[in-house]
Amino acid sequence: MRALPRWVLIPGLLGALFVLLPLVAMAARVEWTEFGRLITSESSLAALRLSLQTSLTSAAVCVVLGVPLALLLARSSFPGLSLLRSLVLIPLVLPPVVGGIALLYTFGRQGLVGRHLEVLGVQIAFSTTAVVLAQTFVALPFLVISLEGALRTAGTRYEAAAASLGARPTRVLTHVTLPLVLPALVSGTVLCFARALGEFGATITFAGSLQGSTRTLPLEIYLQRESDPQAAVALSFLLMIVAILIIALARRRMPA
Repeated sequence: MRALPRWVLIPGLLGALFVLLPLVAMAARVEWTEFGRLITSESSLAALRLSLQTSLTSAAVCVVLGVPLALLLARSSFPGLSLLRSLVLIPLVLPPVVGGIALLYTFGRQGLVGRHLEVLGVQIAFSTTAVVLAQTFVALPFLVISLEGALRTAGTRYEAAAASLGARPTRVLTHVTLPLVLPALVSGTVLCFARALGEFGATITFAGSLQGSTRTLPLEIYLQRESDPQAAVALSFLLMIVAILIIALARRRMPA
């Protein structure tokens, strides 16, 4: 702490206050005497259950797709690599509703891929699968950024040593590369889960708001905001608590 210039303290505390103050203000608006009733209604529990299920599924999909993608970006060299990296990060800067429209024109009934799936009797848009795809689309870059940066920082010397001793590429990946970047993999997965849990724009555009199948907790909060503002505040606070618990649990399990 002594190595830091003193002027850092004030803007640092202001930054922390900027993040914490709205959360405190929201907590102050919660009707605590009615909190249990507000968050245990049938629609609220269904939305929470769906959010947790789809967010966990999205995080798993992000790991399956994001780990190979991050390895490709960090360990490969080919023409167009910089362009590919830029395209992968586009969901970070796109408004989520734009991502939802893009998914709709890809997997919708008349979409680029969806029209062919429709012939096979497979419908993705406005289904629970659509929720998972929307969440994965907006969350995947978080894992790729975390893991690619860790891979570049770790370098390739341990991988080269393992390969020189006769280890096959798959064994090098599973026994050397991934253990080296495990903290980044865990933190990236948690970021994906948290981003998926709070996803709204792409979900409502691509999946709609059907109770029990596509209405996640953020959508339920949005709807309750008009009909029952106190329920919206209570559910918002619940969503915040769930996110904090998941992040805290993941950080405790991360290697030091």
